Amino acid sequence: MERIICLAVGYLFGLFQTAYIYGKLQGIDIRNYGSHNAGTTNTLRVLGLKAGVLVLAGDILKCILAIVVAGLLFGGSHPDMIYLLKIYAAAGAILGHNFPFYLHFKGGKGIAATAGMILAFHPYFIPVAVVVFFGIFFTTHYVSLGSLVLYIVFMAEMVILGQNGVFHMAQPYLNELYAVSAALTVMAFYKHRENIVRLLHGTERKTYLTHRDNDGAGESAGREKREKHG
Repeated sequence: MERIICLAVGYLFGLFQTAYIYGKLQGIDIRNYGSHNAGTTNTLRVLGLKAGVLVLAGDILKCILAIVVAGLLFGGSHPDMIYLLKIYAAAGAILGHNFPFYLHFKGGKGIAATAGMILAFHPYFIPVAVVVFFGIFFTTHYVSLGSLVLYIVFMAEMVILGQNGVFHMAQPYLNELYAVSAALTVMAFYKHRENIVRLLHGTERKTYLTHRDNDGAGESAGREKREKHG
């Protein structure tokens, strides 16, 4: 029952679709532009750096809050499995972000929410995640590649830390923790399947934190907003 509650709590937090809501405040549906994805990278490309940062912060925060709530609900009564319950809450938030029922299950790809999970799950994950993701991103400018490698490293680190007693859980709970982590990793690769094909063919789009990344989607969004509001 505790697992179901944490999943449900996480899913409710995940339903706060930051990119979609921000886009609507600007008079557009972000899913109609760029990669048609309701996430940080597409928001950055379509609406600019400020929008991208706000959406990133919102998507990170909702996963952090889901994990915090799980800790508050069960930290006292289930200390022997609290990390397992935290990852269920994080998984719920990522599922809510990726598959929001009120948007016909068309959300984002879950990477910003995953960043929230890494930040709130255990401090040991943070330095490695920062080095891995930003090292790859600033070297290649491929957000997708950095995200996928980050998940592989996260999965490996989860097993290494778990088997070395960092989470203080019995082996059956650890095995379940690894299974949920693996499911999240598989889902991330599934959500990035088109990106993987483009990476393999050398056609994946690079992302820059400057105006050089603008391909006209932002201007199109601006035109629609102006037309809508006269």
